[in-house]
Amino acid sequence: MSARTRPITTTEGVRPFTFSEAALAECRALMARYPEGRSKSALIPVLHIAQAENDGWLSVNAMDAVAELMGLRRIEVYEVASFYSMFNLHPVGTYVLDVCRTTPCMLRGSDDLIAHLEKKLGIHAGETTRDGMFTLKTVECLGSCGTGPMLQCGSSYHEDLTTEKVDRLIDELRARNRRANYTDR
Repeated sequence: MSARTRPITTTEGVRPFTFSEAALAECRALMARYPEGRSKSALIPVLHIAQAENDGWLSVNAMDAVAELMGLRRIEVYEVASFYSMFNLHPVGTYVLDVCRTTPCMLRGSDDLIAHLEKKLGIHAGETTRDGMFTLKTVECLGSCGTGPMLQCGSSYHEDLTTEKVDRLIDELRARNRRANYTDR
């Protein structure tokens, strides 16, 4: 599983997707917050819910279910899902480590942090560990410029990172072994 993965753009060989009743109710509540004809404004949080329901990634089947639920054209959903780094278009590990690599974080050591994570996990950015536990991604600015280097895992920011702090985080995540999602509260 450690090979770099491209987006999966087919439904062939991918399990069907349906929202759970609880997720469907949450999606409908989100859409109801907007005036009639403007429910598309809820697309990003609805995609987060779909991703959480689909083992941390958005398959074509999941995106098609979002389009159907929201009354959107499929391409409208694909465009948004493929634009933002927070959406995964292929299977990912239990934990996705999004490491900021923009200039402020780079100046404070994000390149060294990425190299450390690659060595510690035995993968390169864009790959998933053989055990399926971690996916390492480099992303553009996560808006924590004053506290870099930083990474995001699910809904949690980890800032002012050092190799020691990252090592502790990896140990904590391994012990927890529960998928982290953007929908975590």
